[in-house]
Amino acid sequence: MSADSPFYFLKAELPDGTTYDLSQLKGKTVLVVNTASRCGFTPQYKGLQSLYDKYKGQGLVILGFPCNQFGGQEPLDDKGIGEFCTLNHGVTFPLMKKSDVNGDNTNEVFKWLKNEKAGFLGLTRIKWNFEKFLIDKNGKVVNRWASTTTPTALDAEIAKVL
Repeated sequence: MSADSPFYFLKAELPDGTTYDLSQLKGKTVLVVNTASRCGFTPQYKGLQSLYDKYKGQGLVILGFPCNQFGGQEPLDDKGIGEFCTLNHGVTFPLMKKSDVNGDNTNEVFKWLKNEKAGFLGLTRIKWNFEKFLIDKNGKVVNRWASTTTPTALDAEIAKVL
């Protein structure tokens, strides 16, 4: 893979309606997570923020993609999500506009991620909130973890990829 990875041609929408161009992530290590504010895994926001604080100076970027497709656990609008994450978990990493990660309206980032790295038993669909994808500095998906994998458990692999 090179800087011409398809990852860098993707775009996502920010809550204010502007475009987040993933080409700005060239040379960075990226952790992409689908998130929700009313999930049993929601406390993982704190762990994600800890990883971000620890490694952002070394090139780690975390992108959160709020999604309401799993048990209606993201009922807030984009403004509410941002406020919740900041006030309750101290989140400073970028959060995208709430979007789908499965089905006909899947955002293009998750379409690509799922195609690149299947999950358990080769299934590509996202099973629940807080699935995580690690992308290396060359735009290659190097790992995918289920919701049950805590951010702390990712620390050593992130450090290795940085």
